[in-house]
Amino acid sequence: MRIREWQDILEDVTERDVDPEDWRAVAGDRAGGVGEDMYLAHPRAGVFFLKTYAKNPFEVRGVGTRVARNLDDEIGSFMPERDAGGRFAVQSPPEDESQAETVGKRLETVLETHADAPTRPQDLFDDVMEAIESPAFGPMAYDQYDRPDELEGLAERFEEADELLNSELDELIETDEVDRGFM
Repeated sequence: MRIREWQDILEDVTERDVDPEDWRAVAGDRAGGVGEDMYLAHPRAGVFFLKTYAKNPFEVRGVGTRVARNLDDEIGSFMPERDAGGRFAVQSPPEDESQAETVGKRLETVLETHADAPTRPQDLFDDVMEAIESPAFGPMAYDQYDRPDELEGLAERFEEADELLNSELDELIETDEVDRGFM
């Protein structure tokens, strides 16, 4: 298992050549200490595990790793269903001004279309993510004050990774001399 900076893991996620709308996520408070845990999963890309904390209001620090090469039924049972309420997205900025203009026009069209027709919030979100070419988005189980049950189940399933990432994150927190996170 290769532990890396959390942003490197998100870069891996954005570079996967998979259907962007098939990603799912589970996130919540870290079980012991400052920060949050997050699992990102895709049937063909695998399962990624991140531990992060806010060093200050402007900087997030963390570590992560890939814990599974694919999303099997057992792990998938901890992930939210496609129509779950919460949503997440990973976004890359436009490469140049031309792409930014193209994306802006597509986004404007999507918003105008949804303004004229009754749609579900999930449908608007999905269409917006497609318009802005998000490389990863989908349903998310998240609790900003606690840990969703699914997060506990994944922590048990990937106990070794959880312990290693906890150790690495604790070292970051100690090095940064941060005793608590920003809320």
